[in-house]
Amino acid sequence: MSDLKSRLEEFSSKAEELLDRVGQPLKPYIPAAGRFLIVATFMEDAIRIPTQWEDQVVFMEERRHFPWGLSHLFLALNVIVMAAGSGMVIAKKYTSYAVYGLLGTVVAQAFGYGLVFDFQFFLRNLSLIGGLMMVLSESMLNKDKKSSMMFAALPQLSDNDRRTYIQLAGRILLIFLFIGSAFHGDEWSLVRIVSSLLGLVASIMVVVGFKARWSAMFMVLFLSVFNILINNFWSTNHGYYKRDILKYDFFQTLSIVGGFLLLVNMGPGGYSIDEKKKIF
Repeated sequence: MSDLKSRLEEFSSKAEELLDRVGQPLKPYIPAAGRFLIVATFMEDAIRIPTQWEDQVVFMEERRHFPWGLSHLFLALNVIVMAAGSGMVIAKKYTSYAVYGLLGTVVAQAFGYGLVFDFQFFLRNLSLIGGLMMVLSESMLNKDKKSSMMFAALPQLSDNDRRTYIQLAGRILLIFLFIGSAFHGDEWSLVRIVSSLLGLVASIMVVVGFKARWSAMFMVLFLSVFNILINNFWSTNHGYYKRDILKYDFFQTLSIVGGFLLLVNMGPGGYSIDEKKKIF
């Protein structure tokens, strides 16, 4: 048994080295790609609302019973915060303020559009929040590196702990989109069962932080393929409303993929099996 374990560990380490060598040219671009994908759904929303302004206002006033004027203000504020916050995340300027603003739009839209009790929407939003927390953790990591160079003699334990907790919460929340999508619906095939089980194993590995970079990369590939095959709004023959739903799901999934890319780049953080193995 111990011989089998040592062989598996040897194979795993060799595979990790191979993956690092193959992915080395792409490594400098992963953080920027991750941040861009995370805000993709916010950018799409910031473009979609003005282009469908009349429909959005009618929905807010007739279906959600917003008073005239308040509906316009609600939509305009969402567009401004999403556009500005997305730009700041991509540019890495005032990232914490941008993340808090984008988190505010997630909560505001859940209540404003009456989707608080929609279970699938709730799970997707949890994953989206997880992606934003990974952005926040990354920005804190960069600040820690700068401050540690400037104030090397001063203790910075509290900030580091806070970042570690945020990173832990982020990687846990990221998996909820997969959980909601994999086990939703009644049609099951052998391919779906196998892929769902593989995704579930990878999700558990992400949560506990075991081979987290590997499992996060698997989730990036898995969700990318799933997104193209299932949320293909560009080729749908459905009506206008159905196409909008597929488009919304597509960009939300892109954002979750961005969160997993940041996890690939940063690693799982202090509260993980991977980090504990380094200590012991």
